[in-house]
Amino acid sequence: MGNAYYAAAVKSGSLSWKAFFFGSFDPGSFITVDKLPASLWVQELSARLFGFSSWSILLPQALAGVASILILYRLVRRWQGDAAGLLTALALALTPVAVVMFRFNNPDAFLTFLLLAAAWALWSALEKGSTWRLVGCGALLGFAFLTKMLEALVVLPAFALVYLACGPPKLGHRLLQMLAAGVALVVSGAWFVAIVELWPSASRPYIGGTSDNSLLGLVFSRTAGYLGSSLGSPDVYGAAGSPNFSGTPGWLRIFNTQLGGQISWLAPLALVGLAVGLWMTRRAPRTDRSRAGYLLWGAWTLLYLVVFSMAKGVLHPYYTVVLAPPIAALVGAGSVAMWRVGRGDRRLSWLLPVAVVGTAILSA
Repeated sequence: MGNAYYAAAVKSGSLSWKAFFFGSFDPGSFITVDKLPASLWVQELSARLFGFSSWSILLPQALAGVASILILYRLVRRWQGDAAGLLTALALALTPVAVVMFRFNNPDAFLTFLLLAAAWALWSALEKGSTWRLVGCGALLGFAFLTKMLEALVVLPAFALVYLACGPPKLGHRLLQMLAAGVALVVSGAWFVAIVELWPSASRPYIGGTSDNSLLGLVFSRTAGYLGSSLGSPDVYGAAGSPNFSGTPGWLRIFNTQLGGQISWLAPLALVGLAVGLWMTRRAPRTDRSRAGYLLWGAWTLLYLVVFSMAKGVLHPYYTVVLAPPIAALVGAGSVAMWRVGRGDRRLSWLLPVAVVGTAILSA
């Protein structure tokens, strides 16, 4: 049953539409789980369609994993060609934390899929200057918020930077497009929160993981916990007394015992690839998509690296699965870029083998 806590909620949602809607832990809807329920909705629909079982619960996660690899492959192939796409897909498929989470029923597999779907919409908007595709990106990020709350929005500055810096339309039009995408994000992410907050508390389940029975309190307490504050529900998510699953916060945390084997085995090669790619495209036109790709995957990687390295309170190693796609993209594209640099200038032919060997040493 994977995570029995979420499996119980899926069972409840397969028996009661009220439990389905609110993400209740029990079929009587006494209390909800401590997350927003978008990932549960998918699993519960599967359970209603195929019957409640381990297979029906885990099927959506496996499909999300396959779809994530396919989306990332297609994105990188459009960006840097077939070889880069294949290397990227292989890197994502073999990343340890991805192997685990795409066969497990925590929300993180569905979150990763939604972030990649949003990146696909963003890339299509970059190619065509399309407002509707950018609005689709915002809507997908809103549903990602309904899956894992503010962890989903860490990529938002990266997406905004890439389109504002590299989008084809003029600046004024790009700003209006970003505003429309922002409205779509707020609507798709806030409608459920608004309904629950406005619903009479006496006729809905208690919001699990809170001390004030507020869905907004749940969102803010999670954020405060990562910052080491005690806002919202400190007894549940504050830093004081929280179990330490991922080691002491610090800039090298991603390479420690708890996290290193899950996500950082290819991080050095990815960062070298990012540096090489940005250097190669430094004189490119503003709208150059080769540089836009390095900005997208590089900013995505760096933002989550900073958040996961410095976060306090409860941080599970499996959260880092959202780092797997950008690291894989930088590994694939960066390796091809270093190969091309070495073929073009024999004096730099050492770059790719040294980067690979250095990554192997650091990861060991």
